[in-house]
Amino acid sequence: MLLAEPQPTRADLHFRLAGIPVRVSCWFWLTAALLGWGSARGMAGDDGRALLVYLTVWAAVVLFSILVHELGHAVAFANCGQRSRIVLCHFGGLAVPIGLPSPGLQRPSRRLLVAAAGPLAQLAIAGVVIVTVLGAGFQLPAGGLLGRLPIIGEKLAAASAAGQPLASPLLNLAVFYFLTVNIGWAFLNLLPVVPLDGGTVVQEGLQLLGVSAAAGIAALFGLLIAGIIAVWAFQRQDMFLAIMFAVLASGCYQRLLHVGLR
Repeated sequence: MLLAEPQPTRADLHFRLAGIPVRVSCWFWLTAALLGWGSARGMAGDDGRALLVYLTVWAAVVLFSILVHELGHAVAFANCGQRSRIVLCHFGGLAVPIGLPSPGLQRPSRRLLVAAAGPLAQLAIAGVVIVTVLGAGFQLPAGGLLGRLPIIGEKLAAASAAGQPLASPLLNLAVFYFLTVNIGWAFLNLLPVVPLDGGTVVQEGLQLLGVSAAAGIAALFGLLIAGIIAVWAFQRQDMFLAIMFAVLASGCYQRLLHVGLR
């Protein structure tokens, strides 16, 4: 999702998923805990045991969700004849190509599909969960992003109101976390800011249209969007989002200086 691959450590977790090598950096768990701390602490209060349970549910949801995202990229790579491996790290994950670039990736349309495959995989799995919960006659968790979704938000709220609450509070929390991550983070990652997937989609789309300055235009557009979001997040005192998009804006600026608008 973001930034460079961290160096391997002895504390990293290694396994294979559908034949694809996966490495979970030790920094992944720390960042996941920091991201979920505020929400978990707000619900748990002074109950340390509840805090640990809520953080565990959050970390499990984030692990599964980022794996789905990167698996989407990896499957798209495989369809282009490119082997890859998955790394889960501090700011999300990466699908890293293995070996020389495949001839199938020389076409901008293929690279565009690879970039879009990650967030689309998350949105698809979120859709499956929504249909499953509603189809089983239960309500979707209150709050979150669903009610604010354009076009379908009101329809989902109406369909959810006709169901019964989920019996388990922990299951309700897991579904809430799952939909928040796989809808909210997917749309965040589709923002047109390089190196987010949305920024890559913009760049490859411009190249597909024959625009010679595609990389520079994508970097300039990303600089503007990331800068606006960083200022907005700072005004709202959301320091994590502000710092993240300030770093992205800086990266877009450096990229713009490197490639220019030629």
